[in-house]
Amino acid sequence: MSTASTVTLYRPVGPEELALLRDSGFKRWPPRLPEQPIFYPVTNERYAAEIAERWNVKDSGYGAVTRFEVDAAFMARYPLQRVGGAHHTEWWVPAEELEQLNDHIVGTIEVIAEFHPGE
Repeated sequence: MSTASTVTLYRPVGPEELALLRDSGFKRWPPRLPEQPIFYPVTNERYAAEIAERWNVKDSGYGAVTRFEVDAAFMARYPLQRVGGAHHTEWWVPAEELEQLNDHIVGTIEVIAEFHPGE
């Protein structure tokens, strides 16, 4: 879905973060908590689904995958990080730069998959 001017990002979320997204009209990510110094959007739906299904469901009973577009020129400042297998790639956005990222979201953040216990 990426165009030359945007990059498609994915993010697994639990119910609390999803509620905060809903409160923003699915336009902005909520501020990080003090113990969350980095915002980690991932590069592909497969990786986001693994996290949502394995970790968010385990931790809270629900996990979702979100997809959103960000201005490509803005994202170019962040190198991709590989944190496991070949598809385990993500961006590391410092928490203090999250508002800038929010300002560069193109369109809305959409929920594209949901996971529940026992699925």
